[in-house]
Amino acid sequence: MHAAFDHVVVGGGVVGAASARSLAARGEHVLLVEQHGRGHDHGSSHGASRIFRMGYADPEYVALCQQALAAWVALEAASGRPLLDRTGAVDHGRPAQVDAIARELAAAGIDHERLTPEQAESRWPGLAFEGHVLTHASAGRIRSADTVEALLDLAASDGAELRFDTRVTGVEDHGDTVTLTLDSPDGATTVTAPSVVAAVGSWAPTLVGELFRGRGASLPAIRVTQEQPAHFPSHLPDAAWPSFVHWPEDGPDVYGLLTPGEGVKVGFHGTGPVVDPDRRDRTPVPEELERLQAYVARFVPGVDASRPDPISCLYDNSPADDFVIDRRGPVTVATGFSGHGFKFAPLLGTMVADLATGGAPHPRFALPG
Repeated sequence: MHAAFDHVVVGGGVVGAASARSLAARGEHVLLVEQHGRGHDHGSSHGASRIFRMGYADPEYVALCQQALAAWVALEAASGRPLLDRTGAVDHGRPAQVDAIARELAAAGIDHERLTPEQAESRWPGLAFEGHVLTHASAGRIRSADTVEALLDLAASDGAELRFDTRVTGVEDHGDTVTLTLDSPDGATTVTAPSVVAAVGSWAPTLVGELFRGRGASLPAIRVTQEQPAHFPSHLPDAAWPSFVHWPEDGPDVYGLLTPGEGVKVGFHGTGPVVDPDRRDRTPVPEELERLQAYVARFVPGVDASRPDPISCLYDNSPADDFVIDRRGPVTVATGFSGHGFKFAPLLGTMVADLATGGAPHPRFALPG
């Protein structure tokens, strides 16, 4: 008997939305289920802004960034919405790191420019710089909340069914199909499909970890952390702010970008406490907030460091910070985005859809065995 759905995508964040959109665009019959409401703030996709940048010291990720940029352009055209603002991006700090990024940008033919700290501070007076400085104009700021909405709308327009406030409470592997038990405000139901996409980030180990173990493949240890960047009021016009990453000699790496209407978001990368994604209190750690304010007072003079507006978000960290995107039997998993996955979202949707329809995984993101 033909299943009612070809694919059930679990997760309505950016990767789930992108996967549902890509599958539906191929004519697949798709159901997307999300345990929280549409546009919720419980996972890793909420908020109005994310960085898009090509500044990796790794040729594979630089190549993926180039593919992702083309996918963003196509997504903007398909949705009719502006989603990527080309503000440019700047990296500064440890010479070895910045120089390695510059080498990879050059190898990939990506336009970039080297600056002294003094030249950079003249160009971007809202920032203070140290070490080596590198900028590339093809980078910028993603309108992240708008992106999730655009992807969901496109999926629905291609026939996908979207169900929010619908939690998966049971997963049963039948070999060629999977049955999910779904709990929604209308009660409990089941759905059986030949393909399930677990695009659930921090929830992947609890949702499909046992199923993958039963098929002889173990997910890597996903360390879920609660990160606490903050928005700071800007003294400068919006056009003064690039996206930026600081690779300091001492202390954690730092990222920042303007969120129009909210301030300049600044955060330490991947330093938050380990949490249960269903049982986090979102309360800022005072000492960490003070440390962030001290950093901002020194290196982001274009904002008021005394007036932080803290944000709480989740990272689903893999051991090597590489994504985990693979399939076993009828189940495709997407997790381990480690705080740098959003920039690849429309490309990731294509990669997941390829897997779910019988394609091979990207070797970098495949599970062993």
